[in-house]
Amino acid sequence: MGTLVGHVAPGFGFLLIGLWHLFNNIKFHALNPKSYTSKPWFPSSKFKYLELILIMAASMASVSMELFIGPERHQPLDSDGTIPSNHLHNFEHSSISLTFFVFAVFSIILDKLNTPSQHGLSQLLAAIAFSQQLLLFHLHSADHMGPEGQYHLLLQLVIFVSLSTTLMGIGFPKSFLVSFVRSISIFFQGLWLIVMGYMLWTPSLIPKGCFINDEEGHQVVRCSSNEALHRANSLVNIEFSWFIILVTVFAVSMYLALVKVYGEKVQYFSLGFDVEDQESNDDVESQEKSFVHAAKAFSSGANDMGR
Repeated sequence: MGTLVGHVAPGFGFLLIGLWHLFNNIKFHALNPKSYTSKPWFPSSKFKYLELILIMAASMASVSMELFIGPERHQPLDSDGTIPSNHLHNFEHSSISLTFFVFAVFSIILDKLNTPSQHGLSQLLAAIAFSQQLLLFHLHSADHMGPEGQYHLLLQLVIFVSLSTTLMGIGFPKSFLVSFVRSISIFFQGLWLIVMGYMLWTPSLIPKGCFINDEEGHQVVRCSSNEALHRANSLVNIEFSWFIILVTVFAVSMYLALVKVYGEKVQYFSLGFDVEDQESNDDVESQEKSFVHAAKAFSSGANDMGR
């Protein structure tokens, strides 16, 4: 991280995973609303562990970029074997990636062994990864006093939602809304990271009164006055609120579309069955009434003949 690519690349990964989870949670709930159970990860049709393998690959790529490819000497340590201050954030980002790697590896192992608590343990591992992410972003060694700090503060709110709903998923595995919000938050994480990458490292998108400054080999957005800083932070808040609206509209629209695709057969079948059943009952009742009237008429006729 610390660059445009360093935010856009992991952001794209979170966005895809969130979209994949959102699609599958809505689909499975629409198909089986009564027996629905949320999952920490979803198998694909052609390769069961594709999602987890991609998480492992992306995590290792992130660690390699942070510790070996990104640094000028292709290793993050000083000549005496200590960690220099300008590479502390590289180790922090790598620790986040390693935690997600651990989640993916043990999720595969738990599924292979078919353990009784595999879904609950996988949810716990995902919660640990999100808590690690939240902790290290909150205690970040980089200076986040400017607009970049405001972007990271709002990102922590989204990560907290991911963490909370993941923990809730352990106790409420059949709650669709918990998994729905969790999927949206993961998707939002990715979207916000992509937005951060472009807004903080594209000179034409820097707020008025602010500029990109090179500090210890890293480009940081600084503002020329407190007024410019306040304006830049306020713009970030407004931007975040707009994306909340957009993500909400997108998620609910996706829900309505997928429910129509995967849930309409069950819905129409049940309605058609009720109508046909009601019509059948009406026919039986009318036949019973006709039979009663005919019996009464026959009885009345027999009495008249007897007289």
